Amino acid sequence: MFNRRIKPDLITILRNFIWPKMGLKRALKYWLHQISRIPDSTYAISAGMAFGASISFTPFVGLHFILAGLLAWVFRANIIASAIGTIVGNPWTFPLIWIWIYQLGVWMGFGTLDQEQPFQFSNLFGNILTAFLTFDTTYLMKVAWPVLSPMLAGAVPTSIIGWFVIYFLTRFVIKSVERKRLS
Repeated sequence: MFNRRIKPDLITILRNFIWPKMGLKRALKYWLHQISRIPDSTYAISAGMAFGASISFTPFVGLHFILAGLLAWVFRANIIASAIGTIVGNPWTFPLIWIWIYQLGVWMGFGTLDQEQPFQFSNLFGNILTAFLTFDTTYLMKVAWPVLSPMLAGAVPTSIIGWFVIYFLTRFVIKSVERKRLS
């Protein structure tokens, strides 16, 4: 009954995912409106969004949904909002996030920045998964840990600051939508 007459092809779907047809500003307004209509308390929605966004600042690729959901469940936040909050970590932002948390971790003293040989983050995570599946501890300790330890150290303050920023921004948006709805 509510299906489209002409179904979009794969290229159109991908193009609208990368650059929404309605425009980025309108798409953001639409998402904020949808988030504010989740039937839960302001705290639960704001904390859920904040947990999802803050977990996206960690190097645990592939576990963001699970970790955000667990944190939301433990702190009685909204699990759906935490899943939506993980959108902060996406293919556009992951390279910037990884470089930021790695360099912050090095600046904090958890590793050295090797200027002679640039590191390939894209290969690292695939190789770590293979090493975990094959129990290759030598690879994990010699290659992965020198990169993951500064990333983990840099992720802690970034996630904490990100949690507070996203929490108060989301709370402000929800409160303003509620005020408009009541008036």
